[in-house]
Amino acid sequence: MTRRELATQYVGSLLGFVWTFIHPLVMITVFWFVFSIGFRSQPLNNVPFVVWLTAGMAPWFMFSDVVLGSAAVIIANSHLVKKTLFQSQILPVIKLLSSFVTHGIFLVVLLVLILFQKMPVSFYYFQFFYYLICMAYLALGLAWAVSALNVFLRDVGQVAGVAIQVGFWATPIFWDINMMPAKVQLLLKLNPMFYVVQGYRETFIYFKPFWEHPLLTLYFWIVSSIVFVGGALIFRKLKPQFADVL
Repeated sequence: MTRRELATQYVGSLLGFVWTFIHPLVMITVFWFVFSIGFRSQPLNNVPFVVWLTAGMAPWFMFSDVVLGSAAVIIANSHLVKKTLFQSQILPVIKLLSSFVTHGIFLVVLLVLILFQKMPVSFYYFQFFYYLICMAYLALGLAWAVSALNVFLRDVGQVAGVAIQVGFWATPIFWDINMMPAKVQLLLKLNPMFYVVQGYRETFIYFKPFWEHPLLTLYFWIVSSIVFVGGALIFRKLKPQFADVL
């Protein structure tokens, strides 16, 4: 089903799977041009801005793709959901798995940029698997909740889109959190995606282990577990009514 999900994205497309490479490349190039050339953003701690930016964008765009893509996944597969034996809770999981492909392309681009800028490489790169699990855990909980609620109230998908836009600019992806006052920094760190975005940068750029932030790690897993369990319970509660509504 994941392979079918990927295939249907490019049905009738001349370039097909090549678009998986084009989208992240164009996105990174546009943002790099705007911030580096237009706003003349300087390297942060001697790190080229394009590398710093790409390391932050990679996890966020997978996260947003999973959450927003799951909003209509039950409705789009209503013919399957109506079958008694079909386990509809796997539909957001399929969206999560298909998003790994685009995320992999993002990481390839990031590694190419690191090598092109002649930055050091490290075994710390393998730490990204930990942060990938963190992001998937949080995203899947939200995906279950959004996909189930959107069946009964179609505005939920729109609300999720607005929330993702606000979260995009509230998360330090294009700007350094250290430029904010201490009280504002504390507030921004309450966003669990800050932990993941910062973790990717510490993995690929700064080479810092995740256990250096024990309190932030504990906070992330508590909040993410609440979201994950809450999303699963919401889906389980509403699932028996899907067929009647659809």
